[in-house]
Amino acid sequence: MPYLKPSNNTLPSSTLKEIKSQKCGLRHTVFSVNGNEYTGEWQDSKKHGKGTQIWKRPGAIYNGEWKFGKRDGYGTYSVLISESKEYARKYSGGWKNGKKHGYGTYFYNNSAVYEGEWREDQRSGWGRMYFENGDIYEGEWMRDKHHGQGIIRFSNGNWYEGNWHDGKKSGDGKFYYSDKGVLYEGFWVDGVAKCGTLSDSERDKAPTPAKYPIPKLQLMDMELVLKEAKSAYHDQS
Repeated sequence: MPYLKPSNNTLPSSTLKEIKSQKCGLRHTVFSVNGNEYTGEWQDSKKHGKGTQIWKRPGAIYNGEWKFGKRDGYGTYSVLISESKEYARKYSGGWKNGKKHGYGTYFYNNSAVYEGEWREDQRSGWGRMYFENGDIYEGEWMRDKHHGQGIIRFSNGNWYEGNWHDGKKSGDGKFYYSDKGVLYEGFWVDGVAKCGTLSDSERDKAPTPAKYPIPKLQLMDMELVLKEAKSAYHDQS
């Protein structure tokens, strides 16, 4: 029977201790010296899987999925209300690499709420925003601003539907003046109406309509006139 010589490739005791001390799998609560605490799953000493992180300062809690030490997947972030000593939900939805990403709902306060798509902590994609003053915007976003197609309904009954660019009305759009029962259809640049048409719309329901109805245009080709007006403006700018 052959004799097997003992191997000298045994790992040093310090390395073995380091391997044993690594956090992997499900563990009980781990406390930090600054008062923070985490309960959940680990991989290679990093938060990975499902877990709950509590930050003592400024007072916040995250409950959800993690990936290599960062919030990644679905999770809910809440903040501590100092007056009531209770946590209030701030954001619930998708995360990627520690930032809001994907579909989620953010609560700015009790009356201002955004629900929709996010990209790297900013509202980007499709979303609906309920503003504190009662206005509601629904449509496309880019880098936290209205951008693309969208409609905003103002609390006073007015509304605008059309194109947006960098947070301003830009391109073709319609604006309805509910108090007058008047609809403007035309072209916008940097939030300012440049050329278009005015017409009565539900004038009989308007609280303060104009004394006389708006006369109808007597043009052979209204679209051609508007197209030429747009071209003239672009040539000047």
